[in-house]
Amino acid sequence: TGPIDDKVAGDVIRTSLYLSSPLPGGVVTAGLAIYDTMQYISNPISTWCVGQAASIGSLLLAAGTKGMRHSLPNARIMVHQPTGSSSGQATDIAIHAKEIIKLKRQINQIFANHTGQPLETIEGLLERDHYMSPMEALDFGLIDRVLVHTPQAGQDEPEPVAAAALSSSPAPEQTPPRDKHRRFQQNIA
Repeated sequence: TGPIDDKVAGDVIRTSLYLSSPLPGGVVTAGLAIYDTMQYISNPISTWCVGQAASIGSLLLAAGTKGMRHSLPNARIMVHQPTGSSSGQATDIAIHAKEIIKLKRQINQIFANHTGQPLETIEGLLERDHYMSPMEALDFGLIDRVLVHTPQAGQDEPEPVAAAALSSSPAPEQTPPRDKHRRFQQNIA
């Protein structure tokens, strides 16, 4: 759909309970307007990562209704801190810097709320661009399912992909349970 800007935010707020990508990111405040609307309405919201969900797009992917956050198997998900630039008088630049730091804290907390990850893990991970495969995003708590087949007649939901189909690791029943919080804390250290 392109970068998220005020027009896209307005269109989504007015018309959508279903958010799919590619979502390459965009204006943070426009994305947060969509996020606030997603949290305000009572209807379930299905989110799908098709191709990519990056920056504020990955936050919107994670903000879907728990159990309804999906990705296709070859998509990429990228998280990072907000970016911005400022020019003008030194005092104005300082004001803008304080605002982006506030946005950074706000975004970190939103990711922590929707993924179940500790805030410290989110803060470390979002310091730089961090790309994830759908299976990594699933482990991290950004999404709930990685899908491979469209729903067939009589099915309500697409068929989830088996973890073994996307990696060379043993099938899930042979793999000991992982402590996902510790795993991602180690990756960002």
